Amino acid sequence: MTSYDTARAQFAEWGIDTDAALARLKTIPISMHCWQGDDVVGFETRSGISGGGIQATGNHPGRARTPDELRADLEFAYAMIPGTHRLNLHAMYLDSDESPDRDALEYRHFAPWVDWARDQRIGLDFNPTFFAHVKADDNLTLTHPDAGIRAFWIEHGRRSREIAARIGSELGSPAINNIWVPDGYKDTPIDRMAARARLEASLDEMLAPEHDAATLRDAVESKLFGIGVEACTVGSHEFYLGYAIRNGTVLCLDMGHFHPTESVADKLSACALSVDELLLHVSRPMRWDSDHVILLNDDIQAVANELVTGDLLDRTHVGLDFFDATISRTAAWIIGTRNMQKALLRALLQPLDTLRDAETALDFTTRFTWTEELRDLPYGAVWAEFCAQADVPCGQTLIAQMAAYQASVADRG
Repeated sequence: MTSYDTARAQFAEWGIDTDAALARLKTIPISMHCWQGDDVVGFETRSGISGGGIQATGNHPGRARTPDELRADLEFAYAMIPGTHRLNLHAMYLDSDESPDRDALEYRHFAPWVDWARDQRIGLDFNPTFFAHVKADDNLTLTHPDAGIRAFWIEHGRRSREIAARIGSELGSPAINNIWVPDGYKDTPIDRMAARARLEASLDEMLAPEHDAATLRDAVESKLFGIGVEACTVGSHEFYLGYAIRNGTVLCLDMGHFHPTESVADKLSACALSVDELLLHVSRPMRWDSDHVILLNDDIQAVANELVTGDLLDRTHVGLDFFDATISRTAAWIIGTRNMQKALLRALLQPLDTLRDAETALDFTTRFTWTEELRDLPYGAVWAEFCAQADVPCGQTLIAQMAAYQASVADRG
């Protein structure tokens, strides 16, 4: 009898079918973010980024410097992660001999990514890049008082949607096009309403061209504040929640974009009653939006539990958003993505009928004692079986392979 056989029997004693949980987990893709691999530099220039409140800490050896290096790193990471997943690509990560400005981007500048994704059998998501640009130096893009600057960014957003829709068509899987802008004010503004009216009008114009939902899903992402916009972030949670409800967009909830004591898990069911689809950017805000690599901690587990107990898995797109340059970038991808999967697995390994019945009967003692005793079940053995079925390593074998790959790229300048 294997360790998994023993674990399966132990879970069965609590009315939990581990085989069913593993089968369901295989169907849940995680959209891994490209910007962990190169510290949010992108391939428009090689000089790094400026402005927009985006920064990565550290200078660990091995940063990807070209699209080919980034794709090689991604291929290694995907090979260490069970399941079939996606890549979230920012508009600043074009792969082209040309250097178009952002209002001139076209699908052909990203075609090599699509060819690669097709070979890798993964889906692609997309993001317009509204930061790290001379026309974003004031931390104002779609809300800028200058109509010419707004027009530049509106055109960038429209072209990003066209690119994403073509990507979705080419790959046969709808691309999530996620819109986040850094707009706001460092000190208290006089007229918040005017700024938010400009943002609404810009979004309306940008989203006006119709695209097939089978190829494109538009998402909008809020933020609490950013560097340089501490007094007012125009695209707040309340703004985008209302916008998504009125316009039928996907609503993105980034775990780093709220007060540290707010629970994103609690927001899922509340928002899901008013919007059809949700997008998660899973992050670990050790100090607000610090974008640490996610751990298998209580916050991540609470989100996974809510997705399962609220029956939200089929309405939620799970993506990641962290960047840490103090450690191996490939290790960050691998451990972070696997931790999200581990949390989902634990959420699937719950006797939901029993727990729901106890709660409905106001038997909070049973709910409490069962959830605590379930913590002692051998989840690790079930996870190891999931890895074995996907033929990917775990434990010390995984660590050794990650270390070997990191050594192979450590000489990148």
